[in-house]
Amino acid sequence: MTHAPRPLAVWTDFGGVLTPPVDVTFREFSTRANVPLHALKEAMRLVGEAHGTDSMGVLDTPMLDEESWSREVEAALAGTFGVDADLSRFGERWFAGRPANADWKARLEGFRAAGAFIGLLSNLPPSWERHRRFMIDDSHFDDIVCSYAVGCRKPEPEIFRIAAARAGRAPHECVLVDDVEKNVVGAAAAGWHAVLFHDAAQAAGQVAALLESAAPVPARSA
Repeated sequence: MTHAPRPLAVWTDFGGVLTPPVDVTFREFSTRANVPLHALKEAMRLVGEAHGTDSMGVLDTPMLDEESWSREVEAALAGTFGVDADLSRFGERWFAGRPANADWKARLEGFRAAGAFIGLLSNLPPSWERHRRFMIDDSHFDDIVCSYAVGCRKPEPEIFRIAAARAGRAPHECVLVDDVEKNVVGAAAAGWHAVLFHDAAQAAGQVAALLESAAPVPARSA
């Protein structure tokens, strides 16, 4: 019986990895919306807390649609900070002028051309799918697992189980590339490899090393 290496399944995050850093987008959005950055983040946190989750968990599982969530964040801004804000069309304005990370996209294409499974694993609100597809369409991935579609989110163990099964891989044959530390920790706890994304060159180097060191598995006998 011969042995052949099987490349890891590389699952990439979307926001903050295939897009510019989230903190950059927050600053730009708060300026355009004329809302102090600290107030916007705190209002979002308060709305998440009221629903028993974090700032974005309300949207990306989803518990509320985007319009209802925006109204609640506006109310939190007014009630806590006295800020009268218009957050309508939040997703459209959040993604306005936001480019894809062309460098990371090219690195993923290189890994895929070399035989690796490439998946998208994202905590994403349903109303943001069209913006995501405009930036990087489905053809770049072998599979896509988004929180709103599966009813769970990173760093919950279940979403990693689902993604590994969809890739046809064991947990130790999967790697997550994500810019959020708690998601990386969650992936590692689920038995995955995990890379905390800082920039495309750093992440690609770590992924390449993992792909090169992936343990071979028995090939089927003829």
